Amino acid sequence: MQDTFHAIVLGLIQGLTEFLPISSSGHLAIYPAFFGWEDPGAAFTAVIQIGTELAVVLYFWRDIWTIGSGWVRGLFSAEAREEHEWRMGWFIIIGSLPIVILGISLKEVIENDFRNLWVIATMLVVVGVVLGVADRIGRQERTIENLTWTHAVLYGLAQAAALIPGVSRSGATISMGRLLGYERAAATRYAFLLAIPAVVGAGLYELKEIPGGDNPYGVGPTILATVVSFVVGIAVIHWLLGYVSKHSFAPFVIYRIALGGLTLALLATGVIAA
Repeated sequence: MQDTFHAIVLGLIQGLTEFLPISSSGHLAIYPAFFGWEDPGAAFTAVIQIGTELAVVLYFWRDIWTIGSGWVRGLFSAEAREEHEWRMGWFIIIGSLPIVILGISLKEVIENDFRNLWVIATMLVVVGVVLGVADRIGRQERTIENLTWTHAVLYGLAQAAALIPGVSRSGATISMGRLLGYERAAATRYAFLLAIPAVVGAGLYELKEIPGGDNPYGVGPTILATVVSFVVGIAVIHWLLGYVSKHSFAPFVIYRIALGGLTLALLATGVIAA
């Protein structure tokens, strides 16, 4: 029963934080420490992220279908290779390579050393500052249609930084997008699309750890947390896209710095352990 309750809470946290630029993996490490729960671990975190990415697939299915079908047509038609969808397909593929390569190469470091709360809290503060600066100085002049090969690589490198919990996949990619001059809504939308291959791939890769591996919860609670994250994630996507079209990322910057600072203070005073 306790595992079920924990799974519901962790699914809610995942659904609420995956798309906001505040680091879902960081929250899934910090809040269990606040509550005195066991660290859910990298495998549980990766698998329940599948739920939120399925929310992205459902919400953006038209975009995904248009890009995917356009990319496939481009394999056989020179005319189709002149279309934006062909380039977008390659942009997402290329942008996904850094996080895939580094994720496989640094798997042990990511699952052990990077999950230290000192690291997570520091990254919350540092990337919070980066996001705030990027959002303030970034111009609102580019849309997704203006995406280039160079920008796709830079987006991908920014996403790879999110292998460190506390960085935030959306936070890193949105920061890069704003520094490159993309509109807030465009940077956010592309961050969602770019995350799909990496997050789903990581979740499927870690599935083998769920029945008894690096996962304190069983199969049932993990599935429950994934379903909860899916339902909550859809609502958060809808809200966030509406929000960023009219507002800055300032509230998320303040929250990141406050949470990171609080966590560092609690670690320093011995209230919680790293």
